[in-house]
Amino acid sequence: MKYQNANNVLPEHLLLEIQQYVQGEYLYIPARQSCYKKWGEKSGIRKILAHRNKEIINKYKQGYAMSDLAEEYCLFVHSIKQIIYKK
Repeated sequence: MKYQNANNVLPEHLLLEIQQYVQGEYLYIPARQSCYKKWGEKSGIRKILAHRNKEIINKYKQGYAMSDLAEEYCLFVHSIKQIIYKK
């Protein structure tokens, strides 16, 4: 997140209004709740993990042992069970 000078992005009347509450300090303006993204959507890790989990489930259905899957994907057996039995 980079900082922007309010003089460059806000209209003067809005800047004067905000200055009644805060001057010379950093002010964080959060995104609208409707614009929130779920964890991992912006970086793409959410899709990567979903793809990995599908691979794990498919390999398990093909007969791979949970311990082998855990070793291959560097996960605990408990994590493999959670992925496979997730509803």
